Amino acid sequence: MGFRDLVLFFVVTGVSLRWIATAASAGPSAIVIWLVAWVGFFLPLAFTVVELGSRHPDTGGIYTWAKIAFGDFGGFMTGWTYWASNLPYFPSVLYFTASNALYIFGTRYLDLSTSPTYYILFSVAAMVLATGVNIVGLGVGKWLHNLGGIGTWAPVGILLVIAGIAWARFGSATAFTASAMVPSTHLKDLIFFAALIFAFGGSEAASFMGDEIRNPRQTLPRALLLAGTLVTLAYIAGTAAVLIALPQREVTGLAGIMEAITRSADRIGVIGIAPIVALLVALSNIGAVGAWLAATARLPFVAGLDHYLPRAFARMHPRWGTPWVALLTQAGLGVIFIFLGQAGTSVKGAYDVMVSMGIIAYEIPYLFTFA
Repeated sequence: MGFRDLVLFFVVTGVSLRWIATAASAGPSAIVIWLVAWVGFFLPLAFTVVELGSRHPDTGGIYTWAKIAFGDFGGFMTGWTYWASNLPYFPSVLYFTASNALYIFGTRYLDLSTSPTYYILFSVAAMVLATGVNIVGLGVGKWLHNLGGIGTWAPVGILLVIAGIAWARFGSATAFTASAMVPSTHLKDLIFFAALIFAFGGSEAASFMGDEIRNPRQTLPRALLLAGTLVTLAYIAGTAAVLIALPQREVTGLAGIMEAITRSADRIGVIGIAPIVALLVALSNIGAVGAWLAATARLPFVAGLDHYLPRAFARMHPRWGTPWVALLTQAGLGVIFIFLGQAGTSVKGAYDVMVSMGIIAYEIPYLFTFA
């Protein structure tokens, strides 16, 4: 991967459109939380990644760093919890993708928004696609990641333009007052803020593929600086745009962006834009899943080399040179979580559970990394 590929990789792993809708559901105070998260989490993480990535550019990333600093057990726990956090992450992203993909066909299939069968089938198919592309190799897989990066920015840009026109004509649907910008400090709100903070995670992901980055000592810092700026702007501007388009009480976590675009487009008389944006959102999130699959599959691969996992995990595909056993294992477990997450609950309930599971496990490897 070169500089352009790495910037797009960081964008597609760093920006998740679902967090924009989630943040907007909390109101204007989410904008302040984004800024706090950027200063308190993203910047320290970026400096850490640049420093440790420059010292130890080999494949393995935070697994290798923790192993060098704290020994075999510290390295294994860092790699294991980071890898495990992605098992519920994949289904949650694909559920969000499935919800927004319904808008590709206008309003024809919106009644499927509460159908567990639809969400399961869509998520499994997308997982198979992302896995197959990555098994063929990064030479092909990076194009899915790059499409994901483009598919992330285009919906945000369209949302900003449409919401800006609606604001100029009709005003904002949400009042951005001084009191509304002050975050609440109740326990429930603090737990919610943790989700937004960890939305800035991902800048460490490319370090897992250090051997596949051209000139990582120079490319990594420059790409991370540019991508970090773009990620922050996307989150803040996207959240504000959703709140301009929709009242806070009407924003939902699963389809908030598409609801905002559809409502604003109808208000200003723009026809046919929603299906295009829905397709871009779907590409963005499938690209994100593909990028994370490519990055985190290197963890069981390295653990296989170190004999913490069966040697089969260290096998490279004879034709494409990719860790195909690790990729297939991770994808298979992700599919199991797609089914388990849906057991005995609604679509929204499954989504909320998987998001929470991912965040809890995601915290532990960062503690090792910062230490």
